[in-house]
Amino acid sequence: MKVLSMIQPWASLFVLREAQYETRSWSTKYRGPLAIHTSKKVDKVVCSHVAIKSLLSKHGYIADDLPTGVIIATCLLEDCLRVMESHETWAVLEDGRIVSGNDFFLGDFKVGGYVWEVSDMKMLDSFIPAKGRLGLWEYDV
Repeated sequence: MKVLSMIQPWASLFVLREAQYETRSWSTKYRGPLAIHTSKKVDKVVCSHVAIKSLLSKHGYIADDLPTGVIIATCLLEDCLRVMESHETWAVLEDGRIVSGNDFFLGDFKVGGYVWEVSDMKMLDSFIPAKGRLGLWEYDV
């Protein structure tokens, strides 16, 4: 299965569907099953932001107990869309869709960047220890 590594708290917020999109500086032609891996790094500065703390606590998490170094979920990568416009609180994707609210707040919507759209997100009952890598990588789940 293809796997994408993400830094915490972004990985958990994505898997918990607080963010509907994952933003990347690069595109992929791949579509299909995708596992979400949490890197060993936790961005403590981001975790200290009041809104992020609130979103995490809603799901029973604090920065110190976020899972790291594990595959936590699977989903289906449906599309990869280019960001065409970006403003202070909203962005426009190449299909004309407008992204705002938490989706915008929890992403990096630079013009020319990419938005990965997924469906069927399922958190695993048991997380799978794995060493992450850059880009999309393979793991036998």
